[in-house]
Amino acid sequence: MRLLALHVQDFRNLGQVTLAPSPHASIAVGQNGQGKTNLLEALYFLATLKPLRAGRLSELVRWGTASARVTGRFLLKGAEREISVEVAGGVRQAFVDGKKASSLEEYFGGVSVVAFTPDDLEVVKGGPDARRAFLDRAVFNRFPAFLRESREYGRALKNRNRLLKAGPVDAAYLEAYDETLAKTGARVYVRRRALMAELGPRAQATFASIGRTPDPAAYGYHPAHLGDVDFAEADEAALAVALKEALAARSRRDLDRGFTSVGPHVDDVTVTLGKRSARAYASQGQQRALVLGWKIAEIENLEAAMGFLPLLLLDDVSSELDPERNTYLMNYLAASGAQVFLTTTDAGLVRGAAAQDTLWLGVRTGEVTSVTSVQEPSALEHPADEPA
Repeated sequence: MRLLALHVQDFRNLGQVTLAPSPHASIAVGQNGQGKTNLLEALYFLATLKPLRAGRLSELVRWGTASARVTGRFLLKGAEREISVEVAGGVRQAFVDGKKASSLEEYFGGVSVVAFTPDDLEVVKGGPDARRAFLDRAVFNRFPAFLRESREYGRALKNRNRLLKAGPVDAAYLEAYDETLAKTGARVYVRRRALMAELGPRAQATFASIGRTPDPAAYGYHPAHLGDVDFAEADEAALAVALKEALAARSRRDLDRGFTSVGPHVDDVTVTLGKRSARAYASQGQQRALVLGWKIAEIENLEAAMGFLPLLLLDDVSSELDPERNTYLMNYLAASGAQVFLTTTDAGLVRGAAAQDTLWLGVRTGEVTSVTSVQEPSALEHPADEPA
């Protein structure tokens, strides 16, 4: 998979951007708040139909304009195809080769992206919601149908919660909602379990090489409140039964509190170091190495599953890593052969991922310009008309 061309129109603070990316590294350099992350988010939104950062779709449209559009032309298995996504009036529309996409499967069609942001580096010490989102991004990358499946679960959950908040509910009526929620929730369980089975061992192995500790890492996902069901072995039908039973057992609690207290939406990802909670006992550097191990494992797992590397997006991650681990990451990217987009405020931090065909970009107040010389990006850090 390769991105051949990118066009961005009125996305966040970006007016018009047209690029022919490098087949290897494209690096955007600029000060904070200029639009570097917006460029990466445009790419992520194109490849996933989801914003990289939380917020409403309407926030993606540049102030004073009616719509935003991102278009990419990809080389996939020897054939070119163009995909576009447009946001107008808070509504998203997806297109394939100029025509409205008939399904999510048609739209994605092999396009895959892995994003790595400074917020990801904080996920180990953050709350369960951040780890769930971190996990589900990886699940979607591996199983694109998960976007539709997780939406189905989200709708079922919203409907049940609305019923719970409405007041007294007949048990038979609530059971009908439980049936739908259990069925869609079991599918989420199965997808997450499959991803963790593939990714966990790879992430552990990567951490062993960068963690600077003899303590082994472990990544796990074990849903709460599912009774005695063997989560590792149970099939989807058995998981649906277990979740439905858990919903029934906690129905009184849920009615009292007005929300659903069991299901994939309240689960957590466990990350341990030497069998102890990494959130409580790992140093900041070790926590970040645990996330770095996960991300590298995700890239390698996607390559093994799909036969090609995903598009990689790294948003100013180098400034958050210590020099040794940043060098490891840059060397990994250079050796991987993947097509990479990086942003940075300091070009020196990412030169290890650059090559002769690197596309260097300067970003300033929403304007993106190419830089012809590899030596020039350092000048972008202190523009000529501003004091150094």
